[in-house]
Amino acid sequence: MASWKCTICGYIYTESEPSTATPFQELPDTWRCPVCNAGKDAFKEIRETDIHASASETVSDVIIAELAAWGVNLIFGLPGTSSLGLVDAVRKNDDVRYIVVRHEENAAMAASAYNKLTGNIAACLTIAGPGATNCATGLYDAKEDHASLICINGQVEAQYSGPGGIQEIDQDAFFRPVSVYNNTIYDRDKTILLLTRALKYAKLRHGVAQLSVPNNIQKLPLEAKNIKKERCSEASILPEREIITKAAAIIEGAENPVVIAGWGAYEYADDVAVFAETCSAPIITTFRAKGLLPDTHPWNLGILGNVGSPAAREWVNEADLIITLGVGFSKYTNVPLTKPIIQVDIDPVKLGVSPETTPLWGDIHQVLAALLPLLKKRSTDHTKEKIASRKREWYAIRDTEADATKKPIRPPFIMKVLSEVIPEDAVISLDVGENQWWFGRNFRMKRQRFAMSGYLATMGFGLPGAIAAKLAYPDKAVFCITGDGGFSMAMGDFVTAVKYHLPIVVIILNNHELGMIQVEQMMEQYPNYATDLHNPDFAAYAEACGGIGIHVEEPEMLRTAVSGAINSTRPTIIDIETDPVRFYR
Repeated sequence: MASWKCTICGYIYTESEPSTATPFQELPDTWRCPVCNAGKDAFKEIRETDIHASASETVSDVIIAELAAWGVNLIFGLPGTSSLGLVDAVRKNDDVRYIVVRHEENAAMAASAYNKLTGNIAACLTIAGPGATNCATGLYDAKEDHASLICINGQVEAQYSGPGGIQEIDQDAFFRPVSVYNNTIYDRDKTILLLTRALKYAKLRHGVAQLSVPNNIQKLPLEAKNIKKERCSEASILPEREIITKAAAIIEGAENPVVIAGWGAYEYADDVAVFAETCSAPIITTFRAKGLLPDTHPWNLGILGNVGSPAAREWVNEADLIITLGVGFSKYTNVPLTKPIIQVDIDPVKLGVSPETTPLWGDIHQVLAALLPLLKKRSTDHTKEKIASRKREWYAIRDTEADATKKPIRPPFIMKVLSEVIPEDAVISLDVGENQWWFGRNFRMKRQRFAMSGYLATMGFGLPGAIAAKLAYPDKAVFCITGDGGFSMAMGDFVTAVKYHLPIVVIILNNHELGMIQVEQMMEQYPNYATDLHNPDFAAYAEACGGIGIHVEEPEMLRTAVSGAINSTRPTIIDIETDPVRFYR
């Protein structure tokens, strides 16, 4: 491959590039350098091996610098033999921070949670083979919940050499099912192109991008000045005018519409509230969209699904039109598909969930802004009074469940105390398990932000999610609400919170059971088996790690314990002896 370098500005003319495919000698004498306008006589022929010879940076340095240029300044992972060049590049770059975890699954979970909470991309960085495979569950969480992240993995030098290779797997094949972009950097000249393309795919396709970098490639010198790269721009999407007009006419003709807001609408709470008031329609959310509006908001009727209120289900069943905004239509939400539906979503693949659906492909903000001028504002008093009445009934039921005298402490009482004590601007990372069921049903959201593992429903999400939340929002109180089963899957990284001075509060509902599995066995008429847990002393574990541990057995101790933990400067575990029973009479 012949290349010519401008001795004035350093621009490199490479004859094999599509944009410069003409041999240099065949260029007209009037041709000028596109950078400094120097003539052909200012160019000197160089060999491919000479292009990077004088570079002061390595491939690894360029990768980390480009990540920082894209705003990816938080990297979770573990160092090792096949990633040492990349790790050293992180060490030298003050614009990025490497959070060393104790298990790569937690690294990927944290990166997924970071995007769910902030909308920004974080990275995982680990080694070939087991480091890469350990990331898989966290990456699948991001895939299923459409969270954007980039996973960068070391790779061995001599790939696919056959049996006996140490930490050698076919990472291209391994990551293919989980990623929206997946590649290996074999040619250093393609480093920035592949990296920027990976970031572009992750951002626009809302998923996992993976790059493997062989150990020998990481160390090569790279002159990045003239290497090709891509940039990213997001286009606003809005349906055609006639489709908007048709949808407005359907809404105008409905007598009892209801709005169901999903995770896709989470960033547009104010738009959703104005739209619902205009239509005089209650707002019901999916579980992941809990907290889109405070529970006290006059149009918020709560969650639809098995953790939601009877009123939400009844209202949806009685509606003559359902307007869904960024809803995933999971089986647990169980949106009735036999009714007329106006479905708004940014993902065209999700549209058209039934023959009764009017699909609107577009940004929720843009679509609602286009619909509102076409709608007549309805009288709202009757609907608001009905919503308020049904909510009072639901609150009374939950208050009855929250018996403050019972031991072991009942989960409804735990959630009532947490609802009252956790600050309204706090961030909550919710684990999967029985604790999740009670949070969805009984925790009363103010303006807190929360994240969870949605479609993959992965136990162990809570702790790495809380670590990511505290890194994203260092000035806010951060809570992990988890069970003894979920916490024990990730508990090794409590020391990570201690190491990096992240004063999170871990609330463990310790019922000594895999409580949700116990209920599922009962529902499917199996005898209870293999759900009992032999737990360590979680409070003592917190102290051993350098944090604070509090064991709570008495109901009256709970409020004081949580209030004190909020102001702690060290990570805290509150281990609560919890009643394993779900159904109370």
